[in-house]
Amino acid sequence: MPQPPLAEDAVEIRAVAAVGAGSDPAPGPDLDATPEGDRAAASEPSAPEPSASVGARIRDLRQARGLSARALAKTLGISPSAVSQIERGVMQPSVSRLIAITDALGVPLVAAFDPASDRPVEPAGPSGFTLQRSGQSPDIVLDSGVSFRRLTPGSAPGVDYFESVYPPGTSAHGADGLFHHEGYEVGTVVSGELTIDFEAERVILRAGDAISYPCSVPHRLHNTGAVDAVAHWLIVHA
Repeated sequence: MPQPPLAEDAVEIRAVAAVGAGSDPAPGPDLDATPEGDRAAASEPSAPEPSASVGARIRDLRQARGLSARALAKTLGISPSAVSQIERGVMQPSVSRLIAITDALGVPLVAAFDPASDRPVEPAGPSGFTLQRSGQSPDIVLDSGVSFRRLTPGSAPGVDYFESVYPPGTSAHGADGLFHHEGYEVGTVVSGELTIDFEAERVILRAGDAISYPCSVPHRLHNTGAVDAVAHWLIVHA
């Protein structure tokens, strides 16, 4: 497959903190510094154990929607045996396959990460925020070693927010193929170097670079560098 031309210009996105005018708001309770905060932290759910595979979640989501494995396989264009192997953890799906599965099931991508993603979460404090502590969202390792971790605390309808780690030489979709899916995607590379192939060009993103595009545009993400590529992704669904 001929390599698309390299986009030479990379835009570095720098986050600028907006400082509001006027007096500072009254400080709220410190969840970690007060006895009430200690009790709240103690009552928080423990970190979910990473599943042996994403398969169990896919099976639960499929069964909850009354869909047979054969019907899901037909929608995906794969064999019922392949669906069975994914659900039993015999085979891990690729990134593109997992996205196709969640699209077919009508659920956000993060729904395949852990059960909390499709369950209402009670606010952690009187201000109405939802809190997710470090370690409460497990890394899910997919085919070829690409890992995903949900960053959304609780449920966020219409939005997927997650971190992906691409080890050197790994890809979201096969060796050469491009794929597309539902939604609009915004990504920022945190560290390393991530390459995105489109039909007519190739873009290389380095730490601090950001990109956005309709997910309907055929694309392929892969890491051609020598270190892990870490990126944060926001997928907005219509």
